[in-house]
Amino acid sequence: MSNTVHLLDYVAGNVRSLVNAIEKVGYKVVWIKDPADLVNAERVILPGVGHFGHCLSSLSKASFTEPLKAYIASGKPFMGICVGLQGLFESSSEDTEVPGLGIIPGALTKFDSTTKSVPHIGWNSAITVQSGDAQGKSLYGLVPGRKYYYVHSYAVPYTPGQLESQGWDVATATYGNEKFVGAISKGNIFGTQFHPEKSGEAGLAVIKAFLDGNRLSDIPQDAQAKEMGDGLTRRVIACLDVRTNDDGDLVVTKGDQYDVREKGTTSSGGQVRNLGKPVDMAKRYYESGADEVTFLNITSFRNCPVADTPMLDVLRLTSEEVFVPLTIGGGIRDVVDTDGTKVSALEVATMYFKSGADKVSIGSDAVIAAEEYFASGKQLSGETAIETISKAYGNQAVVVSVDPRRVYVTSPQDTKRHAIKTAFPGPNGEQYCWYQCTIKGGREGRDVDVQELVTAVEAMGCGEILLNCIDKDGTNSGFDLELISEVKRSVKIPVIASSGAGNPGHFLEVFEKTTTDAALGAGMFHRGEYTVAQVKDYLAGEGLVVRTSK
Repeated sequence: MSNTVHLLDYVAGNVRSLVNAIEKVGYKVVWIKDPADLVNAERVILPGVGHFGHCLSSLSKASFTEPLKAYIASGKPFMGICVGLQGLFESSSEDTEVPGLGIIPGALTKFDSTTKSVPHIGWNSAITVQSGDAQGKSLYGLVPGRKYYYVHSYAVPYTPGQLESQGWDVATATYGNEKFVGAISKGNIFGTQFHPEKSGEAGLAVIKAFLDGNRLSDIPQDAQAKEMGDGLTRRVIACLDVRTNDDGDLVVTKGDQYDVREKGTTSSGGQVRNLGKPVDMAKRYYESGADEVTFLNITSFRNCPVADTPMLDVLRLTSEEVFVPLTIGGGIRDVVDTDGTKVSALEVATMYFKSGADKVSIGSDAVIAAEEYFASGKQLSGETAIETISKAYGNQAVVVSVDPRRVYVTSPQDTKRHAIKTAFPGPNGEQYCWYQCTIKGGREGRDVDVQELVTAVEAMGCGEILLNCIDKDGTNSGFDLELISEVKRSVKIPVIASSGAGNPGHFLEVFEKTTTDAALGAGMFHRGEYTVAQVKDYLAGEGLVVRTSK
């Protein structure tokens, strides 16, 4: 066989990362643009991001359904990723009107959100059930002690022996008390619910094993010694604030309460704080074990043609070397290009996805949309950036970045907002506070509190909250645990704790004292005070489950 991989791109999503991963392990991608192309394909990968019904309907509309079934029946290697795996089953409760391909018996159901966050986002296991010819073997490079990146709301519940009795080898994962199919294989067919292209070195090994035709191999001798247990790890995310400096160069910067200019010396001249180059730093954090990398574009490049936005190049170059999820925030909104052309938020997001982003983060526009949502009596317009992007790419692709600050009051009766009793009194001894949401990088406060904002954006289709805190930003004093707990009580979607991390102990504190789904660091990593690996080693030493970089 040649080193060619045929990729069927029929849905929206970050396919660039998969292409980069395939090329990284030594293979060449050829796109399938016509159903007739399937006949001569040697290996086919079906990626998928988004809605089950939309993906299967898109296949049918493009006349791919029957030729794809015929290709799979021919016995040639086939791999489905995420929704590409889900489509192999008979049906999904995500869309009961659209049938699956029916190649594997079973149906997908939604995770129970009463006891855990949904979507299921993060690093989880894919442990092969030891039966059949997979007994004592690694299935396509899957290793018990390694973790893989999942992002989905629907899964196939695992019933012991059910699929195995029909010749399928299964690798499982557990989320809360629900065990589900993480990967499955039979003959020429292989599917993963996780994204191997975003699963670091462990994921690249899976892709290579499939492309090499190495279905079963020996489990490494030390695999059991490295076993980290089933279930999600604690996610540690590295965040890079990116903007142009006064010379027009893109730099990573960090400020105090969002002020990124140097202070205190006449020699600095109030220059933008330059902590390094975005791509180089992202690669360093990936190699140190960051579970995700987030770029927050705090310039927005308002005077650049949309298609030439410098952050597009940053994403393209980063995605060639960084195989964990990449989030981009800043400027994801309806814009007017330099030539007067109107460009929708969805079109802007699409540019970022095609350049290598896995998620987009929306900030100020989310606050304005929330205000309009409440003003309309909680009616969804269907036209906000959150709604249009999540409809096209799935809610797991939309993050809302929230920038609240404390407003102290003497009594809850002094405000119509959600006030809490705080363990940290205000400047005049106030025992209560509420969290005011801001826009424009914290420069403008709005008459909406953080609980209102997060519940509104969840209703619009946001899949994750990036929870900042202006009061904590740049202080290195730890996360605002009261704020995080309030937001976690308000929504079912995952929450990323941000702002205030100054040492590994702060990560331990936020994971032990709140139910946050992830925690983010910036300045402490940029300044070289601690590495991501040191934070993870510390957490592991305290008994928390974290992912190693391999």
